Amino acid sequence: MRIRKLIPIISFALFFSYFNQGFSQIKKDKKSLKYSKTIKAEELKEKLYVYASDEFEGRATPSKGQELAIKFLENHYVSNNINSLQEDTYFQTVLPPKRFEKRWSKSDIKPKNVIAYIEGKKYPNEYIIISAHLDHVGVQNGEIYNGADDDGSGTVAVLEIAEAFSEAVKDGRRPKRSIVFLHVTAEEMGLIGSKYYTDNPIVSLENTVADLNIDMIGRTDPKRPKRNRDYIYLIGSDKISKELHNISEEINNLYLNVDLDYIFNEEDHPDRFYYRSDHYNFAKNNIPVIFYFSGTHEDYHQSTDTPDKIQYDLLELRTKLIFHTAWELANRKERIKSD
Repeated sequence: MRIRKLIPIISFALFFSYFNQGFSQIKKDKKSLKYSKTIKAEELKEKLYVYASDEFEGRATPSKGQELAIKFLENHYVSNNINSLQEDTYFQTVLPPKRFEKRWSKSDIKPKNVIAYIEGKKYPNEYIIISAHLDHVGVQNGEIYNGADDDGSGTVAVLEIAEAFSEAVKDGRRPKRSIVFLHVTAEEMGLIGSKYYTDNPIVSLENTVADLNIDMIGRTDPKRPKRNRDYIYLIGSDKISKELHNISEEINNLYLNVDLDYIFNEEDHPDRFYYRSDHYNFAKNNIPVIFYFSGTHEDYHQSTDTPDKIQYDLLELRTKLIFHTAWELANRKERIKSD
């Protein structure tokens, strides 16, 4: 009799264990932890003080300042032995939409996206894209708009994430899937660089697993009702792939416990942030996306958006969250699925 009573108890325990695992299949990865530690506030700060310096003249599209910024990005990837996605160049020349043909034709400078990548070991033809826009609004009324947060913060986050993956490769820990580091131009003019990329993709959109887009993650939102600092706004994570959303949540719970705030996630939110950064051009092509964003502030699109106002401890924290998410997407057994 005792044995018979134990059978349903054991069966229930096994079922509960299996059921619980279904909701928690991701385990903390020591390798992800190890390489996330290469992402450091002081390195982000060092890069951003160059990238958002007066020398780059606000990185308008097209401009000599933006060309310097593009060269800075190229030099970073070369010095870290991170390859270009195309065989012989890190650049994708972006042709203007008709409304800007006349304006862009006045300059000899051709706007460019910058694209680097690390090839995957097991699934090299599946690609995780990590994106940020490289441009800002330039010089206005004699003042340089440095764009430290918008989007210098996202740009240097991509660079640090690229370095972390590169360190893993040096140690023989190449990701299973390929990682693309995509810096797009002319976001401030209407998401032009990312639209050009998705209209003229270097790798097949069908083979693009997800886009993790980073735009303004270096400050805090003074209008946010909750006053804690350790948060990030996530936008779009559940729009195309609930699986991506669940992975994002679980990765955060495992590693960092950042306050994930979805206040701007609704497509009909009056601020319409879902439509206002480069992830949207991937989402339009049914590619799962997450847009990482810390909100606007009094220096948004002002000459006062300078590197000294960035909260580098938060920039490090948020960059690590994105790295851990990318690591999981790149190394999990199965490619995530769209709904």
